This record gives sequence, structure tokens and C-alpha cells, in this order.
Amino acid sequence: MNPLAAELNAMLQHSNPYVLDMLSELGKNLFFPKGILTQSAEAKDKAHKFNATIGIATENGGPMYLPCIHKKLSAFDPKDIFPYAPPAGRADLRALWIEKMLRENPSQQGKHFSNPIVTNALTHGLSIVGDMFVGQDDHVIVPDMLWGNYNLTFGTCNGGVIKKHNTFTASGGYDVAAFRAQLQATAAEKGKAVIILNFPNNPSGYTPTVAEGKEIVAAMLEAAEGGCNLVAVTDDAYFGLFYEDSMVESLFGKLANLHPRILAIKLDGATKEEYVWGFRTGFITFADGNQKANPDVLTALEKKTMGIIRAKISNCPHPSQTFVVEALKSPDFLAQKKEKYRVMKGRANKVKEVLEAGSYDDVWSYYPFNSGYFMCLKLKNVDAEKLRVHLLDTYGVGTISIGKTDLRVAFSCIPEADIQELFDIICQAARDLS
Repeated sequence: MNPLAAELNAMLQHSNPYVLDMLSELGKNLFFPKGILTQSAEAKDKAHKFNATIGIATENGGPMYLPCIHKKLSAFDPKDIFPYAPPAGRADLRALWIEKMLRENPSQQGKHFSNPIVTNALTHGLSIVGDMFVGQDDHVIVPDMLWGNYNLTFGTCNGGVIKKHNTFTASGGYDVAAFRAQLQATAAEKGKAVIILNFPNNPSGYTPTVAEGKEIVAAMLEAAEGGCNLVAVTDDAYFGLFYEDSMVESLFGKLANLHPRILAIKLDGATKEEYVWGFRTGFITFADGNQKANPDVLTALEKKTMGIIRAKISNCPHPSQTFVVEALKSPDFLAQKKEKYRVMKGRANKVKEVLEAGSYDDVWSYYPFNSGYFMCLKLKNVDAEKLRVHLLDTYGVGTISIGKTDLRVAFSCIPEADIQELFDIICQAARDLS
């Protein structure tokens, strides 16, 4: 083991040994090297004569660039576009993201947590979690209505075992009892669980109510008090798109500093929240379970995270970070977000209005939804994949089939005026087949 990794592990062992136990073998071996990046950072501060460290080309006191590229980006200083970004991301972006998190999550106020580290959006953040915390045969607890990429990331790539629990009760609420049962089973078998809390949920478009959220946290605290180490990951990709009868905060704030055996990890980003999918700018933030601030735990986790970023992608794109900084600083930012939220909520409400009219009751029921981009139909008489193909081939309508009965519809990309027609077509296609 590299001495730097051993040093970080010793910090964890001294400050919170449960967190050390949560790490995978790869996670325990991770470190941030004192190599080119560290030496270049020192030179940036002290090399007043010549700086011959970092591998970029310069001229005229700034980064070298092609005018044919910069003319499309002329509103930005070349230094904010062309050089490498720091391995943990731009410092001003990270500070602005903390301000945003605290503004939107009052339960995070007064908690101690790490400085957010910039990731190449949410999928990269999930990959970091998998590499650092999911070892061979570790259990990863998710609802049975899940984003399929979890299987690839945590199962195929990291060797974890995906453990699904029922998502909804018969009455339409979140099935906290099923979650608790799966958590207790994993606690008894493994003594460690990685829990993915994806709200608003993809594919169902559901976020638990405030009461359900409290029950989820209580179930996790119960498991921790019983001796199980919990890596609690809030996949907040669709954060902020809450339309009715749900929590409006991430569970991260409730889980932060709750119990020494609970490590809370928040994954979020500009991708969906600020409607910049192609920018690939996300964040990973840690909060350990000690009620008193414990900088050594957070420092060790940050260094290990920077190490895996350095090893896999070196650093995240600089231009997109600059664009997000400018957005967060804009005086128009909040008003423009509010307007887009209004559009999204209008589409969600229209879907509910159309479905509740009763015209399709013989063809499908639908799962509860109150947030995010999606909703799911539960088909009564036809196979979901056959319907998907028939819709595409006969009507030119694209949807996503999930299993035998479920069809996911992304209302996020359908104008409100077209929603009635969309569901009329889906219904007609289903009747064609039945």
C-alpha cells in the first residue's frame, strides 16, 4: 500500500474507524499523489520568474489557443476556458454550490460536511461511490423501480449485489416497510449496506412525503444503532423538481452527522437542475456521522476522491465549470429557474389531469408521481416491450419499456399542449395489441 494511502487510512482509523471499514479494497488503497499537480500548484504560488511545470502551452502571459475556437467563446477570458481545471474543481464554483445547497436545504444548516468536489456529472459521482465503497459481494439496496445504470455501475463494474425492495405499497405510498426489511436482512448478513436514495425517482417520478422521509431516516438510524455500517447515497439528479405532496429537501441534510456508522454522500449537479445536460458538471459531498466536526475524516475522503478522479479522468472540463459559475452568479438565475419550474410543473399537472379523467382505466393504471421528469404506466393487458415497439413503428412515438408491465413516459420533453394527444396515442396502440 502506498504510504500516502496508509496515512489517510490512519486518519480514518483514529477519527471514525467505521468509515474505514466502509471502504472497498480499492477505496482503502486510494490516495492523491504528491506529483505533478501538487508541484505545479506550489509553483503557481512561488514561481515568479519562470513556471515550467504544468503541461499546457502559453503565450502572451496566458494560455495558448486557436482564435477560431475562442471567437465562439469571446465573452470569456481564455484563462477560464482553456487551461486545466483544478482536480477538485474550481474553488469559486465549489463555494457557490455550498451556498446553493444551504439555501435550498435548511436541514443542512449547522451540519458539518465536506467541500463539494466537482465530478463529470452524476454518473461519474456514482462511479466514484462504487469504486470507493462497493467491493465484491457488497449489498447495494435500491427500490425495484430503479435507474438501470445502477446495475452496470455497482454490479458489473464493482462486483456488488443489487438488492431490490418493493417501491410502492398497495395504497400508493412509498414502501418504507419493504425498505426496512431489506436493510435489516443486509445488516444481519453483511454488517454493511450501500443505500441509494434516488428522489425524485427515475423512472417513477416519485419523491416520498415528509413523513415517509422521516421513516426512511429512522429505519437507517435503527440499523446503524444495531451495528451496521451504512453508506447512504442521495442521488439528487432531479433535485428541486418537486410538484406536490413531497419532501422538498434532500435526505442528505437529515442523514449528515446522524450516527458514527452512517456516512452520507450527496450526488447532485447542474445537469438537470440548471438544464445543462451536456455540460456534465456534478458534485460529490460527504458528511460523516460524528456530531462534532471531524476534519480528518472529510479530508481523507476528499483526498481519496481526488485520487480516483486523478487516476480515471485527471480532472473535469473547465469551460462547463465556468459557465455554471456565471449562471449561479447571474442576477437572473433564480427568476429563470422559477420560470422553467413552472413549465415543468404544468406538464406534470396536465399528465395527472389527463390520466385521472378515467378514459384509459381499462388499459392501464399508473404509479404515483409528484416530481422529476418521468411517470410510469402499469399496463393491464399488453406487454410493455411489444407496446413500445408498436408505438414506435406504427405511430412514431418513443417511450421506454421496463419489465413486462411498466412503460416510462418522460413528460419533461412533451409540451403541455401535446400531452392529451400523446396518451390518446399510447392508449390506441395498447388497444391495437389487446
